[in-house]
Amino acid sequence: MAIAALLSLFLAGPLAFLVLVRVCKRPMAAFHRAFTNRITSKFASRLPGFAIVVNIGRNSGRVYRTPVNVFWRQDGVLIALTYGRESGWVSNVLAAGRCDLEACGASYELFSPVVVHDASRQRFPFLVRAILGFINANDYLQLQIRNG
Repeated sequence: MAIAALLSLFLAGPLAFLVLVRVCKRPMAAFHRAFTNRITSKFASRLPGFAIVVNIGRNSGRVYRTPVNVFWRQDGVLIALTYGRESGWVSNVLAAGRCDLEACGASYELFSPVVVHDASRQRFPFLVRAILGFINANDYLQLQIRNG
């Protein structure tokens, strides 16, 4: 009985978070922008599977640093748009046609951003597909890496 109680507590936090992301995407995005991103941006560029998208504001000209989950492909990178294609950083990258990516201690110049709608999420690993499906994230940003 104690094991079941501990297991339910262990699962309750992440499940509650996923439900909030699914139901309240824009408020959750605002929360992450204001609080979580400030913390995770300190180390996200050094962890496998994470990166920092560096982009310039369309109107402000300000430099923005957004932590993301990145998936490497031979033809470039994929970034799941967990908060949708309406996110400010996505609009900035699309408008500029480029951004920088800080990952694994290196910096990459990315170009040719394309938002892809794919409800099957087949280009992602199985577990990621399941989580993205649960939060109803059907879009991803596909970018190419500039060599040199």
